Amino acid sequence: MRVGLYPGTFDPVTLGHIDIIRRACGLVDKLVIGVAINRDKGPLFSLEERVAMIEQTCAELSRQTGVEIVAHPFENLLIDCARDVGAQIIVRGLRAVADFEYEYQMVGMNRVLDNSIETVFLMAEAQHQAIASKLVKEIARLGGDVSHFVTPEVNIALKERLK
Repeated sequence: MRVGLYPGTFDPVTLGHIDIIRRACGLVDKLVIGVAINRDKGPLFSLEERVAMIEQTCAELSRQTGVEIVAHPFENLLIDCARDVGAQIIVRGLRAVADFEYEYQMVGMNRVLDNSIETVFLMAEAQHQAIASKLVKEIARLGGDVSHFVTPEVNIALKERLK
């Protein structure tokens, strides 16, 4: 069984994330969405809320693709999380060159820690390349329309949280 790990904070999950998840399903039999606890980022949504958003968002996608998709909170090293869930690959989404520079460094470090786990980069589709959770939250905070960047359920959650 091929197991992949797609890590992130997913605060909130965006259509860009969903695009990467959908495409990663073509590479694995099971996809673990590693929801980083990362207290330093000061997430808008709690860990439980982010996990629930992932589960709700991915349920239909799992049915459509036949790939088991599970949310897995983690706070340890990414490579340790990959080992914990039995992942052979780590899936990373790229939007721009700046993403690649950071990700390239991470891959090098992870290869030293465990060279049996590969990292696969998936480029976001053109219509999703500008989407970043940080920007989505900022637009929503300022009263802007984020419906083009998130699912209707996430849009409602953002509106409720930022009232």
